[in-house]
Amino acid sequence: MSDSTAHFSEMMQGQGVRAPYESYNDWFSQQDPARLAKKSDEAEAFFRRTGITFNVYGQADAEERLIPFDLVPRIMAASEWGKLAKGIDQRVRAINAFLHDIYNRQEILRAGVIPVDLIAQNDAFLPQMIEFSPPGDVYTHIVGTDIVRTGEDEFFVLEDNARTPSGVSYMLENRETMLQMFPELFSGNKVQRVSDYPKNLRASLEASAPASCEGRPCVVVLTPGIHNSAYYEHSFLADQMGVELVEGHDLRVVDGHIAMRTTRGYKVVDVIYRRVDDEFLDPLTFDPDSMLGVPGIMDVYRAGNITIANAPGTGVADDKAIYSYMPDIVEFYTGEKALLKNVETFRCSEPDTLQYVLDNLADLVVKEVHGSGGYGMLVGPAATKQEVADFAQKLRAKPHGYIAQPTLSLSTVPIFTDAGLAPRHVDLRPFALVSPSGVDITPGGLTRVALTEGSLVVNSSQGGGTKDTWVLEG
Repeated sequence: MSDSTAHFSEMMQGQGVRAPYESYNDWFSQQDPARLAKKSDEAEAFFRRTGITFNVYGQADAEERLIPFDLVPRIMAASEWGKLAKGIDQRVRAINAFLHDIYNRQEILRAGVIPVDLIAQNDAFLPQMIEFSPPGDVYTHIVGTDIVRTGEDEFFVLEDNARTPSGVSYMLENRETMLQMFPELFSGNKVQRVSDYPKNLRASLEASAPASCEGRPCVVVLTPGIHNSAYYEHSFLADQMGVELVEGHDLRVVDGHIAMRTTRGYKVVDVIYRRVDDEFLDPLTFDPDSMLGVPGIMDVYRAGNITIANAPGTGVADDKAIYSYMPDIVEFYTGEKALLKNVETFRCSEPDTLQYVLDNLADLVVKEVHGSGGYGMLVGPAATKQEVADFAQKLRAKPHGYIAQPTLSLSTVPIFTDAGLAPRHVDLRPFALVSPSGVDITPGGLTRVALTEGSLVVNSSQGGGTKDTWVLEG
């Protein structure tokens, strides 16, 4: 996906440097390029040694790959971040209220704000969650909101990740790597910390424990196992939080509670941070062939004796057709206009809109409603005539499965190359923690960068890299 239009540079402004980058630019201009190239190689060796890799699904060898790390940080002023954080806070609260509503009173459907069919025919909507509220009424304990920037004060939400958002381990490791490689940068720049995330995550999960919990809540991370593409992150977070990493076969129902096998017998678990998809959570409720979940866990959950983070059924809020209604959803539950804008979205399920999308396919980005990771999409400006024609057939066959959006001109941040600094397009995934005590947003998040000149595709599965994200202190 390439881009020929003008774009906003987060570092440069006319012939000068934007304020957040001034100190960094002074430092960079005094560096020996050969030293920086050596540091870049050291960072790659560190990531490889630590095992920070991911699997690429759908490829014959499904090899483990390293996500490239770029050593030029993305830097935001405290005032820029403050606006963004307010918008994320508002959106996350609205998503949580929306999920509580559609599984209980369904007032938003009765008010006609969202078509009933969009929920009733949604694969991510779980009837098993109807008329049940999770402990503390929290559905989305961890949310990753994908944000793009197109101007000085122009931020757009690209999508909401309310199921099991990943990438936080890269945010933490990127910072750790920068601190090790360039400690002098952090004495010259007052950068807000991200290292508290694991401690805050554990505190947030503990605060979401069920009412039946006695003493300090026992938290575990539930992983599908070593073959999952994000397994490194699962083990990393369990280790950083100081909690057990478990698989389905380590857990069982004991006296109406979930208990974990230990060397001293079974121990009651209060909170499960699960990285297993809904359909595999409980073979007695969902997929009977699942070997990844815990038989009977949904009964324990509905009895109020376990917290599952994120709650089953939260995937409805990730749905890209629901996304198109997010400004209305925010206003319905908060009584305020959405602080963060959506990208203009065309719902292909509507006949007139479908015709418009078909007529303009070569200029649009078309995505699957349930798609993720940059798969199953058409990037019109970068597609061949044949690819556009083939995709048009898919659209006509299943219009309700797709939405379309205009191509945005994403902002750029420089990357380090052999020829010096070169602009590349970026997006941002900040992470919000939600508990009955409130919303905690880590300053910064994961910046993903398209390493190919002109490319707008930042997904790691499609060849993108990552950067450290700095939010300066006010």
